Amino acid sequence: TKLILLDSLLQETKMRLVQFTHKNSPHNLSVGILTEQNTVVDVSHIAGSGLDLIAGGTSRLGEVSNYLQTSGNLGFKLEEVDLQAPLTRMDKVLCIGMNYRDHCEEQGVPIPQEPLVFNKFPSCVVGPFDDIPYPPETKELDWEVELVVVVGRAGFQVPESEAMDYVFGYAVGHDVSARDWQLRRNGGQWMVGKGMPGFAPIGPCVITKDCLPNPENLRLYCKVNGVTKQDSSTKEMVFNVPQIIAWVSKFFKILPGDIIFTGTPPGVGIFKSPPEVLKSGDTVVCGVEGIGEISNKIV
Repeated sequence: TKLILLDSLLQETKMRLVQFTHKNSPHNLSVGILTEQNTVVDVSHIAGSGLDLIAGGTSRLGEVSNYLQTSGNLGFKLEEVDLQAPLTRMDKVLCIGMNYRDHCEEQGVPIPQEPLVFNKFPSCVVGPFDDIPYPPETKELDWEVELVVVVGRAGFQVPESEAMDYVFGYAVGHDVSARDWQLRRNGGQWMVGKGMPGFAPIGPCVITKDCLPNPENLRLYCKVNGVTKQDSSTKEMVFNVPQIIAWVSKFFKILPGDIIFTGTPPGVGIFKSPPEVLKSGDTVVCGVEGIGEISNKIV
């Protein structure tokens, strides 16, 4: 995926935030910016984590922008580093269910009149290329590609007309799901079915929102072992990004670094005929136009 370079003339803050470890120092997590030249510029002296950078607001972004333009630091080559989850230790991981018209149609269920909200745990979040452990308590592991919204500032009961002011940016997400628990076991338990370890890979970076001026018309897709399973567009979303921000903030105080999985299109395994499930050894690639791809192996 082509990476977007900071516009040095307009002093814009278009950038791609990552967290990474250097292959020579695999235990030291650093904060960086991906450049158009496929290098990673370390900005850990400005922000100690991805969450710190986001919470620092426009002033922190300005510091990073100035450093990128004046330091002469060309950064590490991508092959010298391992990209980790671009954001960790957030307060909330919120999710919107049944948010694609075509996904509702494949299930034969009505389109929701209001957003269906559930959650994962921050400890579910793993990196864009991390392995996902197959949970011993499920036999129906499934895939879901999603556009992830990253919150940039604190808010409560945010008006829809102002909602985009609270968005920092976007990432690719994989809403890994244990369908037997989500849909049937003990009457169906979404938290159990959605909250197991490794069930929220995100990445490969967080792009600032000005990199994606129209998040409502992006191709998103999922491949399992190279075979395309999901291929749709965010234009099929029932509730768009401003509507989602306004809705969830009616009930919860959103905070910088919170992430929101915005729903998945059709093509998940459980609703295929016959149903399909993931097994150990499978590799799942999830991609969103303009952001990139994540790839996770089930082990």
